[in-house]
Amino acid sequence: MELVHRMAVAGMFYPNNCRKINAMIDQFNQRFNRLHIDADTKTIVPKAVIVPHAGYIYSGYTANFAYRFLQHGKAKRLIVIGPSHKHYFKGISGSFFEKYETPCGDLNIDTAYLFALAKRFNIGFVPKAHEKEHSTEVQMPFIQHYFPKKEVIELIYGDIALESLTNIVTALLKSPDNAVIISSDLSHFHPLQEAEHLDRHCLLGVENLNLEALRSCEACGIIGIRALILAAKHLRLSSKLLDYTTSANTSGDRNSVVGYMSTMFYQKNSSS
Repeated sequence: MELVHRMAVAGMFYPNNCRKINAMIDQFNQRFNRLHIDADTKTIVPKAVIVPHAGYIYSGYTANFAYRFLQHGKAKRLIVIGPSHKHYFKGISGSFFEKYETPCGDLNIDTAYLFALAKRFNIGFVPKAHEKEHSTEVQMPFIQHYFPKKEVIELIYGDIALESLTNIVTALLKSPDNAVIISSDLSHFHPLQEAEHLDRHCLLGVENLNLEALRSCEACGIIGIRALILAAKHLRLSSKLLDYTTSANTSGDRNSVVGYMSTMFYQKNSSS
């Protein structure tokens, strides 16, 4: 009997019906396809992306940008790394299952690779961290839509040292078989103007690989963002902001908003 990571936030953060998920992604792509994207950008092959993790009606369009560009790559596996929202623990936990359930079918988890990572980087298994964690789960229907035959790994971090997470992300990015997905929303529950001011620090910090700018960035996955920037600097990757929005665009509420961005990291002058 296979061990399956059961979805927990379907019907809340994203539809629990495959047809409805595909319809939402089709709508995102209709908007995406109307954009003018320059020829050089179109050929970029990301090695890593930062994506938001709110409900699809709020941040799905922004997240979809990253997955559209990830399609250009030939990675064999996608590693989703997100913060723990509901369960406090120290360190980082891997999803030691065989499959990951989505409304459109199960994704295969690369357990052999995960066990090797766990041995090298002391990655544990904290079941409660995986039971209802939306930061990573909301990425899986996107992955199933765009990469149904590729394998995944889910890593959820709690109270972890930046150096430890940076070492993991750097090692993952060194392999051409991997694409890394860092999950994070930006500022939470500020008036729109204040949110945009706070988020500007995040956008500038990420786009310029500037950790100093990130000191004023408010993000639930800030450790993951910092780790990716440090890894990118070490590996001489470039970054490009793809989209930024806030929940106000959908909800109309300008008094208490959440910010979302998607960004890609890539080897400059590489288009394959």
